[in-house]
Amino acid sequence: MATAWVSLLLFGVCVLLLSAPTVSAVSLSVSPNLQQFFSGSSPVSLSCVDDGQTADGWTVKRTRGGLTEDCGAAGSEFSRINSSFCVFGLSTGGNFLCVSSSGEQSDEVSISVSDKDVILKIPALPVMTGSDVTLYCTPKEGERRKSYFIRDDVTLGSGPEGKWNLSKVNRSDEGLYSCYTDIHPRSPQSRLRVRDSSSPRSSAPTPPTPSPSMSVLRLVLHLVVFCPYVACTALALSIFSTSSGNTPFVSMEMSHPAVQDDVTADVTTEHHF
Repeated sequence: MATAWVSLLLFGVCVLLLSAPTVSAVSLSVSPNLQQFFSGSSPVSLSCVDDGQTADGWTVKRTRGGLTEDCGAAGSEFSRINSSFCVFGLSTGGNFLCVSSSGEQSDEVSISVSDKDVILKIPALPVMTGSDVTLYCTPKEGERRKSYFIRDDVTLGSGPEGKWNLSKVNRSDEGLYSCYTDIHPRSPQSRLRVRDSSSPRSSAPTPPTPSPSMSVLRLVLHLVVFCPYVACTALALSIFSTSSGNTPFVSMEMSHPAVQDDVTADVTTEHHF
């Protein structure tokens, strides 16, 4: 009985592994590669890509206010310009991602549209460790000026001409960034995301959004390939063990020699005098 339960448990684990979502290399491409825009700016172009090529069967979706809409939905300014690209007018922002027909998802990209006097130009897509990144504090009107930069509500310092350079970024540079000037209030906050340079995805201006590391992908693929073999082997062994365990035992009874009875009789004889 215990063997049967073990077999069922192994089979269930394998089914769960085989039915788990596949790690996707598809990502959302954003052009221009920025998170903050002034209201009324030129539209932003979005597409789903896989290793730099358009990914078939994937849809760009936007989530805002708890509602999710597909690119090209009727009556929405979140429209499709062809089979590969979507655009949205910069009246409202949201969180954008790519979703496949089977439910796989890419990393999410947050884009905000601001009516404030200043915005922070910060990459929408993750940057690779070891790369150099420049943030720009950009006013709606006029030229850039000396600006103050903030990460996670802590002032990092000031940069001339509205620039803040991050050299050889690492994980510690991740966080929510914003900026302000002597005459402009604080900009909206946006998160800088950093990925290890070993990540399979690129950090170019409009590359795919980084996915989980290749080692994780390989592990999942190996499990998917190896698991059915393990399940079949375990089930076969359990059936064999169960069959062997149910084989009736042969009972053997050996009779004692006659001489043994004589000895016993001699021992138990009583003598009366």
